Amino acid sequence: MTKKIVLSCMAIGLSVAAMAQVRVGVKGGWNIANVTNTNSGGVDNSRSLNSFHVGAIADFPLSEIISIQPGVFYTGKGAKIEEGEAGSAVYYKTTTNPQYIEIPVNFVGKIPVGQNTRIFLGAGPYAAFGVAGKNKYETTIAGVHTSGESNIKWDDDTPLNAGDPNQGFDKYKRFDYGGNLLAGVEFSNFLVSAQYGMGFGKLYSGSDDSRDDKSKNRVWSFSVGYLFGGTK
Repeated sequence: MTKKIVLSCMAIGLSVAAMAQVRVGVKGGWNIANVTNTNSGGVDNSRSLNSFHVGAIADFPLSEIISIQPGVFYTGKGAKIEEGEAGSAVYYKTTTNPQYIEIPVNFVGKIPVGQNTRIFLGAGPYAAFGVAGKNKYETTIAGVHTSGESNIKWDDDTPLNAGDPNQGFDKYKRFDYGGNLLAGVEFSNFLVSAQYGMGFGKLYSGSDDSRDDKSKNRVWSFSVGYLFGGTK
């Protein structure tokens, strides 16, 4: 009986010690977003669109060098198409900027390189839910300039229900999912990172067709962050 009590106390103590190492923090930065235009997942760099991301993360250590880092972010994606030069007699530009609540879960390996400094590499999946965004355009033809914008329309499908009768190219799929690759440096409570997000689901609403595998989100993200609590 005494042995069981001692073992239970040790287990509780280890759990408390592990939880004491858990840190939470904030993270945000700059997105360079794009949308694939080939079936193989390629993008045209001239179509890249600047956006942003901001949110919260947690760091759950599994060992001295491995952590799980879930997060919740508000993030902008999309792309642009531009022909001509702004201010010229003939010019055309359209942008689409869907915005999501995104939940990544990254597995991160950390390599100590100095006192309270670590290089990290990671990868993991994400799920996202479309909440806002705008489509914008501006044109100049023979010196006559026009512009406008409209809110992005989202379909009502869910992963458990594909029965939205009002699908179409003018709507975006509400749910997105994919994977992330990331690298960065963590020093004390601060971190700086770069991440590449690869969407696996098509952006536009409507039936999937493997013969036309274009229009998937691609996003480079450059972030700074701060984790509250003691360093490991």
